Amino acid sequence: MSTFRIMILFLFCISLTCLLFYSSAKRNDRPIIGVLAQDLYSPVPNHTAYIAASYVKFLESAGARVVPVMINQTPEEYKTLFNSINGILYPGGSANITSSGYQRAAKILYDLAIEANKRGDYFPVWGTCLGYEQLTVLTSGNNLLSRTNTRDVALPLDFTNEAKHSRMFKGFPAELMEELASEPLTANAHVWSVPVSTHNTNKELKNLYKVLSTNTDGNTEFVSTVEAYDYPIYGTQWHPEKNSFEWTRSYIPHSSSAVKITFYMAEFFVSEARKNFHRFESEEKEREALIYNYSPVHTGPKSAFEQKYFF
Repeated sequence: MSTFRIMILFLFCISLTCLLFYSSAKRNDRPIIGVLAQDLYSPVPNHTAYIAASYVKFLESAGARVVPVMINQTPEEYKTLFNSINGILYPGGSANITSSGYQRAAKILYDLAIEANKRGDYFPVWGTCLGYEQLTVLTSGNNLLSRTNTRDVALPLDFTNEAKHSRMFKGFPAELMEELASEPLTANAHVWSVPVSTHNTNKELKNLYKVLSTNTDGNTEFVSTVEAYDYPIYGTQWHPEKNSFEWTRSYIPHSSSAVKITFYMAEFFVSEARKNFHRFESEEKEREALIYNYSPVHTGPKSAFEQKYFF
């Protein structure tokens, strides 16, 4: 081999090594995502809040670890936690989205996320069902929900033109997108929704979020999937986690395609969290915060959730 070829090969190897190092340095392969707890309607001794285990499994299935975000902490405690985690998920449930421990924590963390993203600190936020409804209140400053007949029903998604170029769906296989649009693969368990007409006439919502899909209960067309234009903030009125991990309700789809939807949604959000580089101040603090310190309790079939973590 000539000296010239050896030199070219040498330079190529160096370039490849640098590229791999650079790619690794720009990605966090140990993401930790916070899941917000919510108030128990009937507290028992030592238990005032809970998290459905399906949200934890949802994130873990795509390679993230989970930290429970407790309610009724101080702003300083939330700020410390915010600077330690790589994303936050607001789960579904039945907490009050205008006045509760869930709402208060969600607002503090939402404000921190907006502030961080404005200065280039990429911090993703996800809201599912109640969590999406909470995001709309935090964004608009008002409760803009209307009643819909959407409790315990699976629906296909009516995609908007915005979905084609969205961050959320760009990694989905074309076949799965077609199935999402034609088959009832999304689990809906809500009695409140944001009408499309309300979204389009509310300045704050319309300016922050692009609507990726809508649905209808036969009377009201409502928003079912959104992502923010300029921030990594996402919301689904439906439940991507239920298809794989909840079994107590017959309306939840469990087909192969339905389970793939769970994975692709989880993979997308965890990939967003990989772009954040917050970290705990020590490995000991990290271990103390992780949900591994708690054990889920089997609550089905009397509950909508197979398992819950209690705090």
